[in-house]
Amino acid sequence: MRGDESAASSESTEQEAAGGGKNGDDDDDDEIEGENTEKKMPFLDHLEELRWTLLRSLLAIIIGAIICFIFNEKIIQALRWVAPSNMNLVILAPTEGFMISVKVAMFAGLVLALPFVAYEFWKFIVPGLLAKEKKLVPPIVFFTVLCFLVGGAFAYFLILRFALQFLLNFQEHTENMIAIGKYLGFVVTLILVFGVVFELPVLSFFLSKIGLLTPEFLRTKRRYGIVVIFIAAALLTPPDVMTQLMLAGPLIILYEISIWVSAAAVKKNKEQEDEDLSD
Repeated sequence: MRGDESAASSESTEQEAAGGGKNGDDDDDDEIEGENTEKKMPFLDHLEELRWTLLRSLLAIIIGAIICFIFNEKIIQALRWVAPSNMNLVILAPTEGFMISVKVAMFAGLVLALPFVAYEFWKFIVPGLLAKEKKLVPPIVFFTVLCFLVGGAFAYFLILRFALQFLLNFQEHTENMIAIGKYLGFVVTLILVFGVVFELPVLSFFLSKIGLLTPEFLRTKRRYGIVVIFIAAALLTPPDVMTQLMLAGPLIILYEISIWVSAAAVKKNKEQEDEDLSD
């Protein structure tokens, strides 16, 4: 009798354990399913999140532009600092002065809001990345902003002054009277172009980390890359050979730096793969 009770108790315990294990598995499945549900986001939700990212970025640029509009005189004076002393700026239309102030404020507002805009897009893309990819985002965002500012500063302090001196002194017996809108458009365009092209090493690093680019490809295609650089310089700069050469020269140097950056990124990837295999 006691043996039957022990057997029944043992069977009951086994059933409870089996049931508990089954419930535990169900709970684990529910947790995994819940995690997958959290990771999955419908396409329309992605569009909605992108819309809010763009709206917040646009709002930041507008706020930056309003702030810069208050100080637009100082900003315009700073942009005129690179102009040669023999150049006179003139206003050719009644509305030109106001429109120039608005355009300069928008340009300066974009530069001022750039870190916030980069952060907003970082928040947007992070949920879709793996853990190791998320670690790359903060340094990439940082160096993206840094390289843009370095490129703009390079154009402002070195390229613009030399380019304007050369272009305006090309005809010695003429008086240089330039519309202020044309002058500021020239200056702002070069600053933006140099800011963008200085992102080449960052782009090379990112593409190499995700396996879409190798240093061998950049080395073997160097000749074609130089041709593309000169074509891009002709398209991105005002139509004069001197300015195009001033952009093409730094671009060729940046191309060589990009090869080194790509090699470093690929080497790091191989080291991480070896560590994962050893573990």
